[in-house]
Amino acid sequence: MLLGKGVRQERIFNRNTGRTIIVPMDHGVSVGPVHGLVDFKGTVNKVADGGANAVLMHKGLPRCTHRGYGRDIGLIVHLSASTNISPFPNAKTLVGTVEDAIRLGADAVSLHVNLGDETEPKMLEDLGRICSTAAGWGMPVLAMMYARGKRVENEYDPKLVRHCARVAVELGADIVKVAYTGDIESFHTVVEACCVPVVIAGGEKLESTRDLIQMVHDSIQAGGAGLSVGRNVFQHENPTLLCQALNGVVHEDWDVEQAMELLESEGS
Repeated sequence: MLLGKGVRQERIFNRNTGRTIIVPMDHGVSVGPVHGLVDFKGTVNKVADGGANAVLMHKGLPRCTHRGYGRDIGLIVHLSASTNISPFPNAKTLVGTVEDAIRLGADAVSLHVNLGDETEPKMLEDLGRICSTAAGWGMPVLAMMYARGKRVENEYDPKLVRHCARVAVELGADIVKVAYTGDIESFHTVVEACCVPVVIAGGEKLESTRDLIQMVHDSIQAGGAGLSVGRNVFQHENPTLLCQALNGVVHEDWDVEQAMELLESEGS
């Protein structure tokens, strides 16, 4: 790995554990200014204070969210987008460049690819091109990979999730984000098929905080490198405390009960 890429990746991963807590905040393009992302600078402050390693957002938000004080937090600039207003919401298109991210002081870039969609070829072309460009600049690439399309019956099927992860690795991604497959054994087969860190997505809002903690804990046990979870973190009633609990699970190998004890001790 080039030194520059290694340095940038260390800004979004804990050097000691090789794991990360990423909080995506790119939802404003896809679904609008949802709860938790109206005062987005306040949300960045809350997750940074809680120990999150990085936030992820589109290129227009860093100018509004740069802290300028307190604990540092990594920045990942998201380069692809679609809206839920579109008749083709799974068709992601490039809306930014690696050079945009460099000018913003980003530590990594990210793209979203939906395998199985009718526009899959274009999304794969974009991923391959961005990975090539980013490699030239020493910029890490996080690939969000999902199986979504007419032929996809279950996007959490371990076989499909493994395929999604492997596509990202083979096209040059440095970090892979995929859906959690539901249990330690099957998710281990996803991780073992990759030679780069694999983090889990949060998906739709979970029923309880315990469900999130359990999912993150189990993914770590399977060999995962952490999480890239948005709504289940920034829409929590206390994002700072939740990030502290997640920090314990991801970086200090806490069990679920230790994390829940912290959350419940503060009335969450």
